[in-house]
Amino acid sequence: MYTIDHSLTIMSTKARVFSAIVSHSILLTLLSSFVTGENQDFVRSLDRKLYGLKKEKLTHFRVYWHDIYSAPNPTAMPIVRAPSNTSATLFGSISMIDDPLTEKPELSSKLIGRAQGFYGSAGQEETALLMAMNFVFLQGKYNGSTISILGRNHVFSKVREMPVIGGSGLFRFARGYAQASTHSFDLKSGDAVVEYNVYVLHY
Repeated sequence: MYTIDHSLTIMSTKARVFSAIVSHSILLTLLSSFVTGENQDFVRSLDRKLYGLKKEKLTHFRVYWHDIYSAPNPTAMPIVRAPSNTSATLFGSISMIDDPLTEKPELSSKLIGRAQGFYGSAGQEETALLMAMNFVFLQGKYNGSTISILGRNHVFSKVREMPVIGGSGLFRFARGYAQASTHSFDLKSGDAVVEYNVYVLHY
């Protein structure tokens, strides 16, 4: 009786080991297929030349960004007030913008495009903004094309750098950076004019 029970135990153990080996083999096969790209009908490699993507070029834009709170028709609008009245940095406040981008510092100069998006105060101990905006161009061959900027703006630094993370139209697959420097700022109204130098790699 002991011999029979012992044999059954050995057979049961072997069956479990065999089952585990088969399961691991199936799992490894599936992982191998995933890594090597087999059975992935949802993705494929493309020839960039078929989409007109040839040699990258570097383009530089200089525009003036007008953030206006005080006008009868402001281009910057607070949408979330700072939760605390004691915050020196207005931490937590958010503003939506549709700011003109002009060729020169004067608002009356040629309109190049608009900066549309929002920014919020993301620093508790220093004035640092999270900027998320699209530069929408309205002139020349770039009319209708956009570049997207997302980054940290330490507003009291002389020059602030933020990444260009993409674009549309002539700026598809764009990447680069934007440098912002304050041209003028009205402490009473909050109105500001900022010079933006944008360097973009694109096709």
